Amino acid sequence: MATDEEFQKLIKRINELAHKAKKEGLTDLEIIERKDLRQKYLKLFREGFKSQVEMMRVFDKNGKEVTPEKVRKVQRKKGLRDD
Repeated sequence: MATDEEFQKLIKRINELAHKAKKEGLTDLEIIERKDLRQKYLKLFREGFKSQVEMMRVFDKNGKEVTPEKVRKVQRKKGLRDD
């Protein structure tokens, strides 16, 4: 998993290429780089989102845990729960 600094560098470069594409266009190499960077970004985003979902616990108004069973199973498998 990438660090926050690596993630920010990735976003910065994607934005640089986006601005250049709008102003003057991209070279063939830059188009390939942009595609690769977008794929890396999506992979990291999905990993982070999945991790957040796997760590979540949901409670109703009365304080009773109502975390979906599918999430509980993943948490048990990863050793995040002992119930």
